[in-house]
Amino acid sequence: MKRLLNKIRRQKDEVQPSSRITSETVAHHRERILAGGRRFKYPIQYARHKLVINAVVISIVALIAVLAVGWWQLYPQQNTSEFMYRITKVLPLPVANVDGEQVLYSDYLMKYLSSVRYLEQKEQVNLKTEDGKRQVSYIKQQSMQDAIADAYAKKLAASMNLSISDSDVEAFILKQRQSSSGETSEQTYYAVIQDYYGWSPSEYHHVIWQKLLRQKVAFAVDDKALDTSNGIYSTLSKTPKTDFKTLAATSAKTSGEKITYGVSGWVPKINQDGGLSQAAAKLSKNQVSTVIKSSLGDGYYIIRLLESKDNQVNYEHIFIPLSVFNKNLEDIKNNNKINEYISIPKN
Repeated sequence: MKRLLNKIRRQKDEVQPSSRITSETVAHHRERILAGGRRFKYPIQYARHKLVINAVVISIVALIAVLAVGWWQLYPQQNTSEFMYRITKVLPLPVANVDGEQVLYSDYLMKYLSSVRYLEQKEQVNLKTEDGKRQVSYIKQQSMQDAIADAYAKKLAASMNLSISDSDVEAFILKQRQSSSGETSEQTYYAVIQDYYGWSPSEYHHVIWQKLLRQKVAFAVDDKALDTSNGIYSTLSKTPKTDFKTLAATSAKTSGEKITYGVSGWVPKINQDGGLSQAAAKLSKNQVSTVIKSSLGDGYYIIRLLESKDNQVNYEHIFIPLSVFNKNLEDIKNNNKINEYISIPKN
């Protein structure tokens, strides 16, 4: 009983200390006040630490979930929506690999979506029909092969120190804007591109950059086509009146290349034919040109002007196609050096 009474007295002393603060009791009062504050400080501090840990864990789990869903949508599901295209433009995800060079998913989707847009809006094709589904499957195959070829050209360009500048792209687009009725305004030109293919100016610049780079690489690796062209031109320089059609057939048989002969018919002097009509406009009747590197990127031409009047020309030509780039790409495919990360059904 005595011990119980002493305990009660001690608790009472703690609960009801002297209200007077003196120099002897100031330390006691300060410690009592600080102790009361600690009861609220430390529990909150511990809760905040736990809250931060939980937030980090939840964020990591959410990020993993988003990445997993994105991967599932792109690869197993092959989601080709505009939204997924925008995602792949931000994240440089691969859709294939060609000889060690990654093929960007965004390049594949950009080509695919533009072709689908053209089919639906300009050709009025219902993509839900059997014929429409077959065309979609074909477009996917073509878009993939096109993206692979662009990536392979980029790899070769880096090894050969080849490049395309912004001025090269602008010069090409300026030529495209020329027509027999005059120059199409930049605003109108890009509006047509947007209407037909859904490309913004920056996207169209990227497409042209890829096109020009692949052309430059294709010309650079094809010494055989250049040598054949120079050989034909040498023959024509010595005997300008040589029959073009006969020379084309003979050269094709000798070289093993698919050299062809053709006649343009009457076309505008600024016809969009790779620069051939413009070159013909500078010739006199029956004059033979030098070897012309087509701006279409398909090969070399030698032309002879047949007739000219007003703003039109009529010429014949010998065409020496490029073949090495495509042959090398086919060899890489046959050697299993192309890996596609999505499965596209073959027609």
